[in-house]
Amino acid sequence: MGFNCGIVGLPNVGKSTIFNALTATAAAESANYPFCTIEPNVGRIAVPDERLAKLAEVASSKSIIPTHLEFVDIAGIVKGASKGEGLGNKFLANIRETDAIIHVVRCFDNDDVVHVTGRVDPLSDIDIIETELLLADLESVEGRIPALEKKAKIGDKSAIETMEILRSIYEVLKDGRAACEVRVPPEKAHILKGLQLITTKPVIYVCNVAEGESSSGNRYTDMIVDRVGSAKVVIISAAIESEIAVLDSEEEKREFIEGLGLPCTGLSKVIRSGYDLLGLFTYFTVGPKEARSWSINAGIKAPAAAGVIHTDFERGFICAETVSWMDYVECGGEQGAKQRGKMRLEGRDYVVQDGDVMHFRFNV
Repeated sequence: MGFNCGIVGLPNVGKSTIFNALTATAAAESANYPFCTIEPNVGRIAVPDERLAKLAEVASSKSIIPTHLEFVDIAGIVKGASKGEGLGNKFLANIRETDAIIHVVRCFDNDDVVHVTGRVDPLSDIDIIETELLLADLESVEGRIPALEKKAKIGDKSAIETMEILRSIYEVLKDGRAACEVRVPPEKAHILKGLQLITTKPVIYVCNVAEGESSSGNRYTDMIVDRVGSAKVVIISAAIESEIAVLDSEEEKREFIEGLGLPCTGLSKVIRSGYDLLGLFTYFTVGPKEARSWSINAGIKAPAAAGVIHTDFERGFICAETVSWMDYVECGGEQGAKQRGKMRLEGRDYVVQDGDVMHFRFNV
């Protein structure tokens, strides 16, 4: 399990260029005209984690298997898309099942790259996209209500519970606000998730800037930070990411990044922001055969974490041998950790921590 992101934005903001760079593929055509991405493009990439390599080295693991991140790049959305303009609702099914949305916003001036509205105005661009997503959700909710009302009238408990939430969502959407503003009790969160509404998903705003502004940003990025907060904003240059993507070795990439005075690649920044936004942690399983990383939601307990590997692990969970990744490395592996008292046996109520190295005992 990793996480998957739907990439949205107006045409010609750099969506496909960023997609190509982040996935280091040429799966999405990039061109200076609207709708060059006609079908959704999906790219899966390994999530970089220096801890995994260190663990594999200590355990002499034959293979390293990182968790993955999936990007779904869809056609550019224009004003009126919810009513059929541009490619209309063709994009909706491709992003309803994603965990988060990456909203790419043009934050650079370049007369050679046509802006679909004729001027660079990132806040207006954001408003257009968010309005179209909201209208698409409103249409979806309106379409569900008649059938649910019929079921609710005959006493269908599930329909009654869903209708209560749907009415609240409908009022919020009609008021021009996102569905994520509706507060749902934890025990009913699965109902909201099952509706697959786009405006319930967390959003990362990726500001595409000119090469010389990737570290400092500019007046456009400042405007976006003022609106949504710095925690939701990632500033990258699609041009720089494209150059990084064609370099052969990690060493070349590192030297290139350092030469530009950047702390890391745009990919790393997007991943970090995505993990923070979704509340994701990473735990590891390590042995001579393989060292592997697994992404989980923060706060989940050991049996559920085991279930990410296989449902049998969760169903027959007995306990988990657990050690922090740092102790594992410092003690020279599993045996050293046991000898120095760093290895623990954790039961069903243990909340998994980021960086835990775990070995699950189960019986089915």
